[in-house]
Amino acid sequence: MTQAESATTVAPRLTRDRLVAAGRTGDAPPVRIVHMGLGAFHRAHQVWYTAAAADGDAWGIAAFTGRSPRTADELRPQGGVYTLIERGAHGDTAGILTNLVEAADGSDVRRFVELIASPATVIVTLTITEAGYRLTHDAEPDLRDPVVAHDVELLRRIASAPDSDDGPDGEAPTSALARLLLGLAARRAAGAGPIALVCCDNLPDNRAMLRSGMTALATLIDDDLAAWIGETVSFVATSVDRITPGTTEADLAVATELTGFADAAPVVTEPFHDWILCGAFPAGRPQWETAGARFVDDIEPFERRKLWLLNAAHSYLAYAGPLVGHQTVAEAIADPALREGVERLWDEAAAHLPAALLDLDAYRAALLDRFGNARIEHRLAQIAMEGVTKLRVRIAPVALAERAAGREARGCAAVIAAWITATLRDVGVDAHADTLREIVGSGGDDQIERLIGVVDARLAADGAFVDLVRDEVDGS
Repeated sequence: MTQAESATTVAPRLTRDRLVAAGRTGDAPPVRIVHMGLGAFHRAHQVWYTAAAADGDAWGIAAFTGRSPRTADELRPQGGVYTLIERGAHGDTAGILTNLVEAADGSDVRRFVELIASPATVIVTLTITEAGYRLTHDAEPDLRDPVVAHDVELLRRIASAPDSDDGPDGEAPTSALARLLLGLAARRAAGAGPIALVCCDNLPDNRAMLRSGMTALATLIDDDLAAWIGETVSFVATSVDRITPGTTEADLAVATELTGFADAAPVVTEPFHDWILCGAFPAGRPQWETAGARFVDDIEPFERRKLWLLNAAHSYLAYAGPLVGHQTVAEAIADPALREGVERLWDEAAAHLPAALLDLDAYRAALLDRFGNARIEHRLAQIAMEGVTKLRVRIAPVALAERAAGREARGCAAVIAAWITATLRDVGVDAHADTLREIVGSGGDDQIERLIGVVDARLAADGAFVDLVRDEVDGS
């Protein structure tokens, strides 16, 4: 019997009904927020902020899974409630969050559309990962993607049969933005009023990206729907930050020890949390600022700080760390050579950020403390997935800016070189895996250049940068 199984036998299962009976919570709040991409980060971040808001007891969240229904299957018997463990350098604390009132399989498109069409729903948040948007570099639906092409055709058929909740033959879209568009079309038909769409993924100018993607997709289906989106739907930009590693079996026992309940789906996260938002909520929102969220007029500098410092360093460690035997962020940042590489990367990024506005020295120092928290087992293999999409927004912009300034961009080159070395050994999980496998399999003198080109064609055309990356790869 495992430690977690043993704990389950002596502790009652965590459920909403038990919390109500014990007086630890009241009735579930009504669903007013719908989330796409139910996972650990959403539960550590957006759900936490909503629960911690001064008016949090009025805001219920219905969240839909992405690739797998597993999290919904774990949370459904618990009524959506779960334990949030904050893992500091010297110990753990835990609380039970109750604002997630419905955990649903993402394939339940009928229920998703029903909720989006409800006047009570006024916000949709998204954490579907960078690759989940399935957009081109110009933030338009990627019609070369067979999933997108299929969904566009399906949405056109649905538009021609407006009385159907999904496809004429019962088929429903599978891509996230197509499902969201189906929901918005139902909301328009129901006259349910304005709604805010809030992108919480690590993408630069994520508000403009989502607006462009949704508008372009709608235009492919129905010009009137596209016009309604432009008039009625608000898009909100965000920068989100809270390191949230995968939950381990041992964490189940920790949750039981700290709360007295056996939880099938606890979440472990660091004490630090940050949420910066920019945009309008025409039908209302929780008072997230009372939980520490910040609302700003210009989010771009904060987005770039997060992407180019925290996320960029994570990508570097994710590829360079395993090459020398490290498996977690804490192990990798403790390696003097890798820490030097992180500092070099940060120096390059800092040259293109407003230091005074962003308090970069304090931010960098705080990142080193957070990375060094060995009790947060943030696994490098988890960070390494979807490398191409991440490097395009975390590394390429800084490398291009450094080259334009006449500097080597050696820190950026080291990240791309580490990614290439890792890719030559194992392509891994990546939306561009087929392209990467073709390049890796074909070999050739231009292999390094072609791999760089998958990340950014301009860097691949920069001979000096390619040579620098090649030297790093040869020396690894």
